[in-house]
Amino acid sequence: MYTRYCRSMLCTPATDLGKYAKCHQSGADICQVDLEDSVPLPQKEEARRKASAFFSARTATSTTAPVRCAVRINAVTELNGLCDLLALRGYPTKPDIVVVPKVESARDIEIVESVLSEDCPRLELMAIIETPRGLENLTAIATSSPRLRALIFGSADYAAALGIGLAWEPLAYARSRLVNAARAANIDAIDSPQFNLTDQLLLGREAERAQSLGFSGKIALHPRQIPVINEVFSPNAAELEHAYRVVTAAHRSGQGITTVGGSMVGRPFYQASQRLLDEFGQLTTAGQQPRPPLNTESSTAEARRGEQR
Repeated sequence: MYTRYCRSMLCTPATDLGKYAKCHQSGADICQVDLEDSVPLPQKEEARRKASAFFSARTATSTTAPVRCAVRINAVTELNGLCDLLALRGYPTKPDIVVVPKVESARDIEIVESVLSEDCPRLELMAIIETPRGLENLTAIATSSPRLRALIFGSADYAAALGIGLAWEPLAYARSRLVNAARAANIDAIDSPQFNLTDQLLLGREAERAQSLGFSGKIALHPRQIPVINEVFSPNAAELEHAYRVVTAAHRSGQGITTVGGSMVGRPFYQASQRLLDEFGQLTTAGQQPRPPLNTESSTAEARRGEQR
């Protein structure tokens, strides 16, 4: 499903201040500073102190190009995870999103929400599913909080737990389950990163597979991965043109069954096409006038989510 909210999320270590501005200016939909795996254990406290600057930097708070900033904390079942939560409460500029790793139950999300909700009233949460136990509890996790905006698949830890490699096929079942649970809860699904930082073709193929399964975006580990990921998780001109034709047909038929390009279309096609145009803009071809939105359930649900946010 296409959305500008989370096509790409670029990670940078909290201890590397020199990379903060590059991350903010990378073009990623979400910029994430990491307190977990990229930070050695002896440097956790230093990382917590430095990470505050990630959210208050001028490159992140520009009024002309504000950046949506996230932080990945340590697991809340560990002491460092609890220390991370207490540190976030004292940051002058709060993160937009807290990414919670190794989530295995709804309680993990409830703990984060309970600790941070008073100091961070607009906070959004994302849960990384990277253990077999987390996969078994997907439904409860996905519906654990109205602040939860996405499930993220953590392939490296999950594969290690199963004793298998990172090839696509053995992990396809876990990816599919995660996407289904996320969509059932009306939230997004984000795929794990491609760890090969130099093979852009490999990154593109894996991103296309993830997009075809229903993922909304993919984690990036280097700024050079962002253009490839954003392109794969954005509709092309032909898809936007088709969506416009489907919505036009919906208006003409009163949202009844009709045909577009020789194929039958009905309400599910209208809803998907309207959602695409809402997110990525109406066509601007000369002579075409923007269509008013259809009164679809999806549009109503998205408007309701916007009011809640």
